[in-house]
Amino acid sequence: MALIDLSKQVALGIDIGGTNTKYGLVNHRGEILEKGKLKTDDYPLVDDFINALYDEVSPLIMKHCGQRQFDGIGVGAPNANYYTGTIEQAPNLHWKGIIPFAKLMTEKFEVPCKMTNDANAAALGEMMFGAARGMKDFIMITLGTGVGSGIIANGQLIYGHDGFAGELGHTIVKPGGRKHWSTGSEGSLEAYASATGITITAKKMRAEFPHSMLNDYPEPEIDSKVVYECAMKGDPTAIEVFRYTGQKLGEALANFVMFSSPEAILLFGGVIKAGDLIMKPTKLHMERNLLPIFRDKVKLVFSELDEADAAILGASALVWEK
Repeated sequence: MALIDLSKQVALGIDIGGTNTKYGLVNHRGEILEKGKLKTDDYPLVDDFINALYDEVSPLIMKHCGQRQFDGIGVGAPNANYYTGTIEQAPNLHWKGIIPFAKLMTEKFEVPCKMTNDANAAALGEMMFGAARGMKDFIMITLGTGVGSGIIANGQLIYGHDGFAGELGHTIVKPGGRKHWSTGSEGSLEAYASATGITITAKKMRAEFPHSMLNDYPEPEIDSKVVYECAMKGDPTAIEVFRYTGQKLGEALANFVMFSSPEAILLFGGVIKAGDLIMKPTKLHMERNLLPIFRDKVKLVFSELDEADAAILGASALVWEK
């Protein structure tokens, strides 16, 4: 049987954000050969965006794929539908309505293009190149400006019947609770456990505790980074912000565990930089709310992928997804 040299198989991974689009050529070992970025919001028309992307990327493909096999393109994007290859009603993008993005990319680049949302892409990247290598059942939770998730069961991403399964950030963790700034729902996980949610909690708590270090900052400067810095200096209010956030996250994770019984939950994103400040209360409240048959079985793991590259690696993993 001939051995396959994974370094000779190359995919283009693209991560589309509201402001910037990151792209990279990645080999099947998870090594990024070359990468770059493009300003998404410079292109109000999707055709102009794809043309600009092609102009930037095609020289890289020529450079790196002379002796290698170019297998295709993977795209992570907001509101991307895996089944249809479309971006649908994405709130943070100029391109409104339903955009047949994968079809347009295939026509331009003349290779297959697959796409999904960014959290699903991160889950695939983690399974292929990161902390979930060898795992068949795990949940990826991305904790950034919002809360995203990707669910892997039996080695497959769960897409649901319409391609949008896995919006765990919008599940309700406190009925009638905090109103979400965008969706209007009350008490969703994202309203508490995202960086935005942490900022809101901090602003509420500092009003109750006038001696907190958090009151040394003007209101507009309060964000999750400031809360972390104050917590590291020993401010009890800032520490309580992370404890409360971890409690809400842990209670939600307990529900997720009892639903799909994963081997591990992987946490990814800027919020996890808080380390044990958020990890310890999360683990405590997850275990406390599990049925005995689930306790002490599920690993809570931080992502192993570099945050700057994870989206590109995850998108490229779509190309080789079985």
